[in-house]
Amino acid sequence: MRRIKWIRLLTVISTLLLAMSVSAQDKELTLQELIPGGKNYSRFVPKELKQLNWCGERYFYVKGDSVWGAKPERKEQVLFTREQLNQALTQAGLPTVGKLPTFKVPFAQDTHSTVLAFNSHAHQIHFDYQKQKVTADYALKSAWSNLDFCTANQYFAYTNGNNLFLLSPKGDTTIVTNEQEEGIVCGQAVHQREFGITKGTFWSPQGNALAFYRMDERMVTTYPLVNIDSRCATLVPHKYPMAGMKSHEVTVGIYQLATGKTIWLKTGLPKEKYLTNIAWSPDERSIYLIELNREQNEQHLVRYSAETGEREAVLITESDHRYVEPQHPILFLPNDPNKFIWQTEADGYNHLYLFDTDGNELRKLTGGEWVVTRVLGFSEAGDKLIIEGTAPHPVSPSMHSNGLSRYVWAVNLKEQEIMNCLSWKVGVHSWKLSPSGAYALDNVSSSTVPREIDLIQVKEAKVVRTLLTAPDPYKGYRMPKIQTGTLTAADGKTKLNYRLTLPPDLDPNKKYPTIVYVYGGPHAQLVTGDWMHGVRGWDIYMALRGYVLFSVDGRGSANRGHAFESVIHRNLGVNEMADQMQGVAFLKSLPYVDADRIGVHGWSYGGFMTTNLMLTYPDVFKVGVAGGPVIDWSNYEIMYGERYMDRPQDNPEGYKNANLKLKAGNLKGHLLMIHGDVDPVVVWQHSLGFLKACVDANTYPDYFVYPRHQHNVVGKDRPHLHEKITRYFDDYLK
Repeated sequence: MRRIKWIRLLTVISTLLLAMSVSAQDKELTLQELIPGGKNYSRFVPKELKQLNWCGERYFYVKGDSVWGAKPERKEQVLFTREQLNQALTQAGLPTVGKLPTFKVPFAQDTHSTVLAFNSHAHQIHFDYQKQKVTADYALKSAWSNLDFCTANQYFAYTNGNNLFLLSPKGDTTIVTNEQEEGIVCGQAVHQREFGITKGTFWSPQGNALAFYRMDERMVTTYPLVNIDSRCATLVPHKYPMAGMKSHEVTVGIYQLATGKTIWLKTGLPKEKYLTNIAWSPDERSIYLIELNREQNEQHLVRYSAETGEREAVLITESDHRYVEPQHPILFLPNDPNKFIWQTEADGYNHLYLFDTDGNELRKLTGGEWVVTRVLGFSEAGDKLIIEGTAPHPVSPSMHSNGLSRYVWAVNLKEQEIMNCLSWKVGVHSWKLSPSGAYALDNVSSSTVPREIDLIQVKEAKVVRTLLTAPDPYKGYRMPKIQTGTLTAADGKTKLNYRLTLPPDLDPNKKYPTIVYVYGGPHAQLVTGDWMHGVRGWDIYMALRGYVLFSVDGRGSANRGHAFESVIHRNLGVNEMADQMQGVAFLKSLPYVDADRIGVHGWSYGGFMTTNLMLTYPDVFKVGVAGGPVIDWSNYEIMYGERYMDRPQDNPEGYKNANLKLKAGNLKGHLLMIHGDVDPVVVWQHSLGFLKACVDANTYPDYFVYPRHQHNVVGKDRPHLHEKITRYFDDYLK
C-alpha cells in the first residue's frame, strides 16, 4: 500500500516537472518585453558590461555599487565604490549620490588619466578615483546647453539661448557672442544636422582658440509647431527651410582666448552653401573645412588661416553627376602634422586616401567593393590606421559579403592598400581603442551569438581575455524562425539581402498573412550580420502571432556603395519600389505565404514607401501602416530633399511622380497613417495634406496622432504604438 502511494506521488511530481518544463519552453513574449520603453524590455536585451570604456590605459565598467577595471595585462579589481565616491563628495562639500552616476571620460586621449566625470545636482564633477578626490567642480545652469569640454585648457563652451559662452575652471564666464536679433544662432549644430554635423563648437588642439558656427535663419520660413500642454495651445515657431526655398546662411568664427577677439572665415559668395566637417591643424594655425554647393554635386576641401580668416588654399575638389555627401573631417597623422587622411566615395565606395597638406594624393589606403564604416584611430606606433568595414571575412569571403558583417582592420600607412584583419570571430565587430592604441575592447555579435566582449591586444590581434559572454535573453521562450538569403534586384543583376521571420510552428501546407517591413531609403540597413540578423522586437511579436515578416534591403539603402544608394536620385520611389516588388514576387513563390493577405509597414522614408506601395499596387497590398510619412517632397527640408531630388523647379517631373497626394484616389485597402503632432523632421503637414487629398478623392484612410511626440514615438508610449499597429493588422489582415 505504501509502495502504491510512493508511485502515485512520483507520478504527480513527474507530471508537474514535465508541465513546468513545457511551460518554460512555451513562455510567451509581450510587447512590454520586446519594444524599447516597455516595462521589461531591459531584461531581453543581450547582457552587457554597463558603461564599459577606457580611462587612461585601464578599462572600467559599473557593477552594482562598484566600478571595476584593470590595466589590460593585470587582474580585474574594484577601482572604487559608491561609498568611496560619496566620501570624496562629502569632503568637497558636495551632495552625495544614491546610485552610481553615468560617467564620462573628460581626458579621453590621456594614457595616464584616472579622472572620471559625472553630472549631479546641476554640477559636473571630476573625480580622480586613484586619489579618491574631487579634482574639479563646474556649476552648470539648467538653461545652458551644447556643453563642449576642452581637455587642454579645461574650459567649457556652452550656449545659453542663441549665444555662445565660456566657463573657466575657476567658474568665470566669458561672453563669446552677443547676438540680439531673433533668428541668429551661435555655437549650435547647423544645416539640419546633415553632413555628419552633430555640434557647433570645435576646440583647437591646445585649447587656445574655439571655432564655432554662426547661423543666420532670419530669411528662412518659420514653420508653426503647436504646444497643447497649456490651457490655450501656444505657438512654437520652428525654422524649417523647405526644398527649393530660401536657405539659412552659415559662417564660421574663431574666438582667440588670449585676445578675446573673434575673426570670421572669409568664405565668400554664394552665401547659400554648406560648411561642414571642420578640423584644426595640429599647430592651430589653420582651419580645414569642406564647402559644398547648394546643388550638393561638388565639394571642396578648403584651408583657411585661423589667425586672419583668409582662404589659403583649395586642396581637393570632387564632383558627381548625382551628389556628393561629405560625412567626415580630415584626420591628421599623429607622427606627421603635414599628412592627413581623406575619406570619400570618389571611386564608388567609401574609402580612405593619404594626402599631404599641399593637397597632393600620396596613396590610396583602402579599396575594393566594400565600404569603410568607422575610423577608430591609430596603432600604438602610429604607423597603422585601425578601421571597421564591410570587407568580406578573409577566411570565407563568400559567406560574409554584401555588407552584412563588420570586421576590424589595420591599414598600413606606408604601403598602398595593405590591410591585416584584426578580428576573426564571424559577425559584427565594434571596437573601442585604448588611448595609446595598444589595446581594444571588442564588442561582437553574430546571428547566433547575442554578445561577446573581448579585450584585444592590437598589435598581434590577440584576445587577452573574454570579459563577457552574454546568454541568450530569449532562452526558454517560444521564438520564431529567422531565415536570410539573397534575391535579385529589379535591374536583373544586383543581389539584395533579405530576412524572413517565420512563426515557430510554421506549417508549409498552410497560408499565412505576411507583412513587408520597409525603410528603403539612404543611411539605413535592415538586414545585418549581428544578433538574429538585426530582427526587430515587433517582427518577433508578430511572427509569434502567426504572421510572416519580411524585409529586403533594396537599392537605395546603405553600406553597398554610391551607385547602389544613389540609384534613387531625382526619382524617389521608383527603383526602391521595384526592388520591394521583387521581394513580393519572392514571397509569392513561397508555399506558405498567402498572396491575398500581404501587408506593408514602415516609418519615415519607410512611411513614404508604405503609402506609395499601397497606392501604386493597390491590388497587391491589402493593409498598410505608414508612420511619419513623407507625402510631398517639396514640403521636406532643403539639405536632404535637394540632395536626392534637386530643387522642385529643376525636377518638376520627379517631384510630381513622388507626390502621393496625386495618388490618393488609388487607395483600395486599409491604410493607417500615424504622425507625431510636433514632428520637426517630417512636419505634420505631410499626412494632413494626404488626408485632405483622400477626402477630395473619396478614399478612406485611417489616422492616429501621438500628441507631444516628434518624429518617432519614444519612451513609455512606444509599446502603445506597436499595440496600435498590431491591432490594425489583426483587424484587417489576419
